[in-house]
Amino acid sequence: MPDIVPLPPGYADWLTNLKTRIHQAQQRAALAVNRELVLLYWQIGQDILARQAQQGWGAKVIDRLAQDLRAAFPDMKGFSPRNLKYMRAFAQAWPDADFVQGVLAQLPWYHHLALLDKLPSPEARRWYAAKAIEHNWSRNVLVMQIETQLQERSGTAVTNFEVQLPKLDSDLARESLKDPYRFDFLGLSEEAQEREIEHALVKHLTEFLLELGAGFAFVGRQVLLNVGGDEFFIDLLFYHLKLRCYVVIELKGGKFKPEHLGQLSFYLTAVDTQIKTEHDKPTIGLLLCKSKNKVVAEYALRDSAQPMGVAEYQLIESLPTELQTSLPSIAQIEQALAGDETAEKEPA
Repeated sequence: MPDIVPLPPGYADWLTNLKTRIHQAQQRAALAVNRELVLLYWQIGQDILARQAQQGWGAKVIDRLAQDLRAAFPDMKGFSPRNLKYMRAFAQAWPDADFVQGVLAQLPWYHHLALLDKLPSPEARRWYAAKAIEHNWSRNVLVMQIETQLQERSGTAVTNFEVQLPKLDSDLARESLKDPYRFDFLGLSEEAQEREIEHALVKHLTEFLLELGAGFAFVGRQVLLNVGGDEFFIDLLFYHLKLRCYVVIELKGGKFKPEHLGQLSFYLTAVDTQIKTEHDKPTIGLLLCKSKNKVVAEYALRDSAQPMGVAEYQLIESLPTELQTSLPSIAQIEQALAGDETAEKEPA
């Protein structure tokens, strides 16, 4: 190691800048390599499609092609018969070369396999591909969003944003909310109480932020508001980086009631008065409830002067009927445990 000497003025800032530039260069290089690989795979797929159409190539030719390519490029992965068939499917799903080059080449190859395997329609593939690029999703996150039907849930919460927010903010805010929200990751039963859910959401904050969507930053839980000497506590407070506003989330364990919005409205006023700065836009409220009557929610929101939305949450998915019948009941489990003399007892 070189001798440690006093650093010249500005060295630390210069080093930080150099590290940033090196990381950026590495990222650009990786993106360039990925881009060329995706385009190569698309071109190979196009060639296979053309020769199959013109010359009647069958699966045996693809097997032979895989063997020859692997022999020619032993250090290069991706030329298995299975992957060559994916290349063909990729080219068939995306015939527009300009779209592949301009948009899809931004996604890694294994993202494309997930889109092909899990989505039947071109429209859905386009939607999830755009979101994956916009939010820089990993493949695992992309698969999770597809399996939890993000597209179908996005922008479906009952809100009054169209009336209470400017057009651009209204569209972004509406698209930022879902209905229902899925909290399967909490591992709670359907009977869990509001505070149990709230505590578990904070404990699983990473997964909760992922379910909320891009742009949400966690501010706090049970945030104290002192109004005229009385104390009030907001369940969950977030800040939306794109909307540039605070988002108050209140949890209700039962069915939606119009009076719930009165409490939420009070919290929005308090946040706008005590926490919001002149640079922030008006605070948005989201009421998460176990169930709701959509018409009742629309009526309740109609005359509100503040931007609010109502959405449901789901703790766990119901078990399929065939699985329910194959599982033992609680009584059967207890009976089996009581009759097992070798079973270990719980410590007192």
